[in-house]
Amino acid sequence: MKVLLVEDELKLGEYIKKGLTEAGFIVDHHLTGLDGYHALMTEEFSVILMDVMLPDVSGFELVRNYRAAGKQTPVLFLTAKDDLSDKIKGIEIGGDDYLTKPFAFAELIVRIKSLLRRANQADYQSTILQIADLKMDIAKRTVHRGGKPIKLTAKEFSLLQFLLERRGEVLPRTVIASQVWDVNFDNDTNVIDVAIRRLRIKIDDDHEAKLIHTVRGMGYRLEALATEVQSDADGDDSK
Repeated sequence: MKVLLVEDELKLGEYIKKGLTEAGFIVDHHLTGLDGYHALMTEEFSVILMDVMLPDVSGFELVRNYRAAGKQTPVLFLTAKDDLSDKIKGIEIGGDDYLTKPFAFAELIVRIKSLLRRANQADYQSTILQIADLKMDIAKRTVHRGGKPIKLTAKEFSLLQFLLERRGEVLPRTVIASQVWDVNFDNDTNVIDVAIRRLRIKIDDDHEAKLIHTVRGMGYRLEALATEVQSDADGDDSK
């Protein structure tokens, strides 16, 4: 699940991003309101964490405009001000929750999960991504193939979730790097290839039908193909 974090305090933002990433979220962090608003209007997120007091524009104003555009993604305001009037204002303009700084990270996680349940409780509790005999339960954070559980690291889980959500698409390494690692891809590093190789060992090695395929010179694709045409379709042996 992807989270938009608009927070101008660099250290706090990095702390929140690190914690959420370790919890399995993909985090897009912006330091200014204008950058955050551009992301709001051009990308899709599961939850928005919005600082109220930004250097260029109020978080309240951003969310007011966001709601006026018909957007419904849950918004959690983050602020150092704990005045009741501010909390009421935040909710009235379209916020869904309000968390006062400083806060415990555990409470932030609880608030985010609560927003996800409230936004679409049924989908959150039983969100299943599946292809062939591979099944991922995002809410329970479990993965099974052929009915057998597969243990993944938090980053491997995020990588597999991204591949499942974009199954059938050819995904360049640059896209995977930006969406799962949130970094610009360096052609001199093989971090993506290594991560894919490790995921393949867990997902594909014990199965005749391979799901993770290399598209030579382009990237990777998650797809269930007929065994006899896999090599021709992908241009390699997927190993």
